Amino acid sequence: MTDQHGELDAALERVIDAARAHLAAVRAAQGRIDDDDVWRAYVALNNASFAYDEQLLDAFGEVTPWDVESIDPNEADERFGVEGIEATDPHPRVISVRQRRDYRVPSVSALIRAAEAARREGTPEEDEPAPVEGVGEAVLELLQSGDGSLSALDVPELEPLDGVVMVSEVGTPVDLESFDDDDPIGPFQPAADDRLVGRLDEHPFLELDEEHDHAH
Repeated sequence: MTDQHGELDAALERVIDAARAHLAAVRAAQGRIDDDDVWRAYVALNNASFAYDEQLLDAFGEVTPWDVESIDPNEADERFGVEGIEATDPHPRVISVRQRRDYRVPSVSALIRAAEAARREGTPEEDEPAPVEGVGEAVLELLQSGDGSLSALDVPELEPLDGVVMVSEVGTPVDLESFDDDDPIGPFQPAADDRLVGRLDEHPFLELDEEHDHAH
């Protein structure tokens, strides 16, 4: 007879260890996109969460809030090209993805507290983190302490509004050194020879009660 409690405890510890490893990889990547270590840590955390959820269901008929499916690391690496795929196309192209999403801030103080907590988490214990001053700095802190993508802003302190994603074929990649740090337009301004491929409009999900009202 197996020790279900012991197995569940061990499975939970694997989730915790995987979460810590993922956070360490994210911090080490410092916002780099498609970082191999972050991806592998993500897969490990996903699979540890999935295994724990399955064991909890088998043992007690209960589930976690984690809606995940098991990921085969080898298949995922082949599909998403973690190690990189040799370029054999003699006509490479540059794709530009421009994204905007707006947010409503119901409580400035609540957002700043969330950002200060994130900053404190990433500051060595012997140091005192600087206070977060203002909404803009709070949002930047959440982005920097997360994975650098807009998913880092999926927090209760921010209410997502409409957004838009523009995908274009461009002649040359962006040269960030040619724009001032306080230039809000230059890096996003399409060039004359850019070709718009498509636009994707994003809308926040309706609340359950709103969905119910619309259904009737």
